[in-house]
Amino acid sequence: MQTRTTKGNAAIIAAVLAATTALTAPAFAQTNTTSLTETYVLEGLDNPWDMAFLDDGTMFFTEKCLGLSVMLPSGEVNKLIGMKDSEGYDSTASDLFCDGQGGMNGVALDPDFENNRRIYVYSLSEMSDPQTNRVMRLTVSDDFTAVADRTDIVDDIPYKTDPSDHPFGDTGAHNGGRIRFNPGDGFLYVTTGDNHNAELPQSPTSLGGKVLRIDTDGNAAEGNTPPDGFDARIYTYGHRNVQGIAFHPETNTPIVAEHGPWHSDEITVLENGGNGGWDPRPDMAGRDDCPDDYCGYSPNQMDGMNRYERAAYMPMTDVETYPDAMLPIWDNNGYSQGTSSAAFLTGEQWGDWDGALVVGLMGIGFGGTALGQRIDVLTLSNDGSAVEDVIEMTLPVEPGRFRSLVQGPDGSLYTSLDSGEIIKLEP
Repeated sequence: MQTRTTKGNAAIIAAVLAATTALTAPAFAQTNTTSLTETYVLEGLDNPWDMAFLDDGTMFFTEKCLGLSVMLPSGEVNKLIGMKDSEGYDSTASDLFCDGQGGMNGVALDPDFENNRRIYVYSLSEMSDPQTNRVMRLTVSDDFTAVADRTDIVDDIPYKTDPSDHPFGDTGAHNGGRIRFNPGDGFLYVTTGDNHNAELPQSPTSLGGKVLRIDTDGNAAEGNTPPDGFDARIYTYGHRNVQGIAFHPETNTPIVAEHGPWHSDEITVLENGGNGGWDPRPDMAGRDDCPDDYCGYSPNQMDGMNRYERAAYMPMTDVETYPDAMLPIWDNNGYSQGTSSAAFLTGEQWGDWDGALVVGLMGIGFGGTALGQRIDVLTLSNDGSAVEDVIEMTLPVEPGRFRSLVQGPDGSLYTSLDSGEIIKLEP
């Protein structure tokens, strides 16, 4: 690992970011003066997508188009299982592949890993026709050099297989992919995307546009309460593309981060059986016909429409059609900038940020908006039902597409960037 101070171009970028933030940040945002240091944990990776830690600092991580690896506390990296064309891995799976946003995405460790050595990965597979996303369960060898006993505990999460399905986005788009165990109930939560398919978010049977809650065998979690006729694995539905999920450190309530349709990235507190209110079908909430029967981007065809008018025409949370929909507690000031990941900061080392939610943003210029590559710190109300303050984290690293945020066992914040780095941030 290498610790370094970013200078030169980074200072120029920081100045540009500061000026941009002053013009575009929400009125209640402030400049963060906390001094952070950075340690480059790994560099030269290929789209590192997610990380999961053991208490001793052992870090499992995925690279979207390569596979699953582990870095030991010594710094040694072992490549465990790769996709069909990957090289250098202990094993490869001939059915695993990457495409667009899909590939080897989220990773999570079994709460009882010390005894059962189990790890879970969300990945694309062509084992079925059409291809699907799957949640795989694997067993890690005692020496951390191999995995075995693959079991696909979920094998029917839809994937966008045909670019002609919608004129916006290629195959693999709106793919979801984050998986996390809730320390409160012990169940595995799985986030999925709508694939640019207008029927999926509100569908009772498709797993697209949903958050699933399952046990370690892939069965519906006891206590799930989806509406009558829905797949019992569905915890919430009516989502667009959830790529972040975290659990409140006091209550273990699940909170998700979701990409908006050229407006309104959303942070939402989940309610068992709740509807996120995303429904891009034509003729909903007074809309007219839309290209290829998907209204998710249609406001962009209308000259002169600002983000608030877009939100009114094609809302992320359609309360006109679904008055009981779960309301977001944050909408990125009406912008869509690729809010992809979420984690809670805990520990005295974070000072006033102890208990705050951090979210990573990836996008630049979505819908004519300003630079969106940053990490925001959201201070929540005591019950977690509202956002009281938002501060943009002043970073000692050049901004990038912050794909994943995970608090490590040492209390530091680890982030992976699409550019190929995993970086540790600490006060």
